[in-house]
Amino acid sequence: METNSGQDNPHPQVAVVIGAGEATGGAIAKRFAREGLVVVVTRRHREALEPLMADIREAGGTVHGYGCDARDEAAMVELFDRIEADIGEVALVVFNIGANVRYSITDTTARVYRKVWEMAAFAGFLTGREAARVMLPRRRGTLIFTGATASLRGGVGFSAFAGAKFALRALAQSMARELGPQGIHVAHAVIDGAIDTDFIRDNFPDRYALKDQGGILDPGHVADQYWQLHCQPRDCWTHELDLRPWIETF
Repeated sequence: METNSGQDNPHPQVAVVIGAGEATGGAIAKRFAREGLVVVVTRRHREALEPLMADIREAGGTVHGYGCDARDEAAMVELFDRIEADIGEVALVVFNIGANVRYSITDTTARVYRKVWEMAAFAGFLTGREAARVMLPRRRGTLIFTGATASLRGGVGFSAFAGAKFALRALAQSMARELGPQGIHVAHAVIDGAIDTDFIRDNFPDRYALKDQGGILDPGHVADQYWQLHCQPRDCWTHELDLRPWIETF
C-alpha cells in the first residue's frame, strides 16, 4: 500500500473513507476534510484517488490515499495500524463500497454471488472490526455503513446485492448493540434512490432530468447527513437513517 503525507500533527483526528469513489464517497471525504479532519481515502487502485485528493488539497484539506483491497484481511489490519501509527487517531470510519450488480437468478454465477458478498459484506466486517479495535481503547468514535434500498428488500435481479446488503445491515445492528454502550456510535445509512452520477445521467436520462427539482440524490447533501451523524450527542444517536429524494416511493 502507498500513502501521501499530510500536515505534521502529533494527534490529528482522522476520518477514514473505505471506498472513496467519484460520487458519494468522494463527497463524504471532502466534507470531513472541510471540517478540519485529516482524511484517509481508499480504493483498490490508488491512482483512481488522485483527482479526489487533488480537490481536497486545493480546498486546503489534508488527505492520505491508499490502494487497498478491503476484502484482504491482512491489508485492512495493516491499513488501520499504519493510520494510527503514522497519521493520527481514527475518529470516524465510513464503509462505502457498493457492489451493485443485476442478474437474473439463473444467470447469477457462484463467482458473482461470492464476489458481491465479499465486497459489500465481508469487507464491511473487516472494516468494522478494525475500526472497533482502534476505537475501543479510547471509548469513542463513529462508524457509518452505507446501505441501499437492497438493505431493506430484495428485488428482481438483485439476489446477490440484496443478500450482501442485508448482511451488512445485520452487521451494523449487531455492532451498534455491542459497541454503543462502550462509546462507539455505529450507524447504517439507507441510500434509497438514484445518485447524481455520470451513470445515472447516461443510462436514466428521464430521471436525471429531474435533478434540478430534487429528483435525485446530491452526494454533497448525503455527505452533510453523514457529518451530522458524527456530530450527534451520545444521548441522541441515530442508528439507521433513510435518505431518499421526494420522487422515491417506499
